Amino acid sequence: MNYKLLFPTYRNRYHFVRQALQDFGTFNHGLSLGSGEGDYDAMIAAHCQHLIACDINADDVAYAKALNTSVKNLDYQVENALQLSFADNTFQLLVSVEVIEHVGHPERMIQEIARVLVPDGIAVITFPSKDFPFTYDPVNRLNQGEKRIAQGAYAFGHDYLIAPTDFRQWLKAQNLSILREQNLSGYLIGWLEMYWTGWIQKLFKANAGNISAQKSKKTAVRPTNKAPWLVVITDIIISFDHLLFRNSRYAIGKGFVVKKIANG
Repeated sequence: MNYKLLFPTYRNRYHFVRQALQDFGTFNHGLSLGSGEGDYDAMIAAHCQHLIACDINADDVAYAKALNTSVKNLDYQVENALQLSFADNTFQLLVSVEVIEHVGHPERMIQEIARVLVPDGIAVITFPSKDFPFTYDPVNRLNQGEKRIAQGAYAFGHDYLIAPTDFRQWLKAQNLSILREQNLSGYLIGWLEMYWTGWIQKLFKANAGNISAQKSKKTAVRPTNKAPWLVVITDIIISFDHLLFRNSRYAIGKGFVVKKIANG
């Protein structure tokens, strides 16, 4: 069971990626960049003739490969998002969910994404926003969004967050045009998830810090590809939050669909 789907922030990202895949068709070659435990990969593979999923954490890659062993058009390998082994202009689709905030040099990761995408290729990217709502993390929000405590917006191994204005500039510098931009989780979800979700991940996620190496953890709970029936309640919460705060300046996360300009 994938209990992460019960958390509105996670479920919101999942909805965003699924909708983008449905809206932009099917692809020959796809890359799941920073695939973690592989819980998105079966969904992404359904929209590709062939998908490569990669992560810097070898244990996560091994788990994801075992989880999705029945997905025949899916292969796994260990990769560094800042120095991908793939040739230029390789992939028609790239999906990266909550990865860029962990790599240390986010602008360099955007350069790599642009390099491996074919002209007119599509990238679906989500990240935690530096412009997060007060209800999600009042301590760090009062600190102008900068890290004061390693909780709230700065839990989950986040040493830094991504400012949407910076992200747009990085895209422009690499000739990546924005096809879609969406707030992912506002004040209501922030209030419901304030602080405690970071502790849950720290206790139960195998690679809680989302780093290249993580010691085994006795309390680790690994996901499967099955959704709990209680996600209907999560979806109701997401609907209310989206209705009220979709146009706010502040959001816990941002979702982008971008396209590599053919003559770039």
